[in-house]
Amino acid sequence: MTAHLSLLCHAATASTRAAAFPQDDEPLDPAAEAALAALRGSVPYADRRFVSPLRRARQTAETLGLEAAPDPDLTDLDYGLWRGLSLEEAQQRDPEAVQAWLAGSAPPGGESLDALIGRARRWLEVQAASPGVTLAVTHAAVVRAVLVAALDVEPRAFWRFDIAPLALARLSGRAGRWNLVGLAPLAAA
Repeated sequence: MTAHLSLLCHAATASTRAAAFPQDDEPLDPAAEAALAALRGSVPYADRRFVSPLRRARQTAETLGLEAAPDPDLTDLDYGLWRGLSLEEAQQRDPEAVQAWLAGSAPPGGESLDALIGRARRWLEVQAASPGVTLAVTHAAVVRAVLVAALDVEPRAFWRFDIAPLALARLSGRAGRWNLVGLAPLAAA
């Protein structure tokens, strides 16, 4: 049995536009939300739809007209004390913590990449047992973590995937093996 999985990164927020770590539950940027409405109906078919419980992902799904079940495993990486900061600001405050984070450690008060990838791996195993097509509206970090888990690559590959707002990653899986079918903006998918 083959499972198909589409992962949609939420639309832009003020933090993504500022290249900052996201706030806890920030809304979509108003301009992004308006542009998103034009993409309504462009999301590929899915038998099952899931969404991160965070506001920016829920708003993306709702604006696209998708009914999706909230799934806590799709929640963004917890950036801890860095929420709302740019990488430069975090670097100025604690350069050693930033270097450790880039190597896989947790940001102060947050979640490590290994923990996120483990969460993504467990979620992916559940999806592998579900034939048909699954769509998940989630966050760039979660899409990266799922790709690392699905493609069975080293965790440092997490940093090699550029996942923009509204990027759509498509995977197909069978017998415990996943393949990347495509990665493109939603409008081009």
